[in-house]
Amino acid sequence: MRTHQLVLHWIEGQLSEGKLAVGGRLPAERTLAEQLKVSRTSVREAIRILEAMGVARAGVGSGPEAGTVVISDPTAALGSALRLHVATQHLPVSDIVETRVLLESWAAARAKADAPELEQAAALLDEMDAVGRAHKTADDFLALDVRFHLALADAAGNAVVSAMMGSLRESIQGYAARLTGHLPDWDATAARLGAEHREILAAIRNGDGERAAKLVAAHIEGYYREAGVGRTAEA
Repeated sequence: MRTHQLVLHWIEGQLSEGKLAVGGRLPAERTLAEQLKVSRTSVREAIRILEAMGVARAGVGSGPEAGTVVISDPTAALGSALRLHVATQHLPVSDIVETRVLLESWAAARAKADAPELEQAAALLDEMDAVGRAHKTADDFLALDVRFHLALADAAGNAVVSAMMGSLRESIQGYAARLTGHLPDWDATAARLGAEHREILAAIRNGDGERAAKLVAAHIEGYYREAGVGRTAEA
């Protein structure tokens, strides 16, 4: 085991045993190096890895913000990893879209009709309508679209599914935006997506999870099919 891995292993053990928790601080770099009998360089490397994984935030200087604090941001880490693997073309975008359909359909079927996140989702739909009336860019619409779908995921109350969905959407958000150039009429597509959003939200609020799941699947697949994902010419 490389020395920075020793540090990571120790920190994982501290978290598992409850000796470290979110909001807690790691020992000072020098203290940790002496305790584990590794170099301070190894400690710094381990902390950089933890930051990339969304498990720690390193502060500098002195005062309340100094030191390395334990955080929990799995979406950032998973999203970064997926984006890189999509860029290598090892993970086909069509497979990621299919996975997104599975997760979002599950979430829509189980979203709670009285979940407070649905109020946020409704407000985002109004913002999307305003974007359309102002003839703003597709990027503005898609940014709100991401937040709408994540709000629906959060309404299902499963933190792991929410994190995974956030990561999947983050990994293909840029790709989805680029696909708008393949659409014959973005304004028409945006209007259709907005109407579909409202149907999905209405089904969830009416307690019809089965209908909501089917609508979400058709909504996602329809956009990518219209934009050319899956066609031989786009493969």
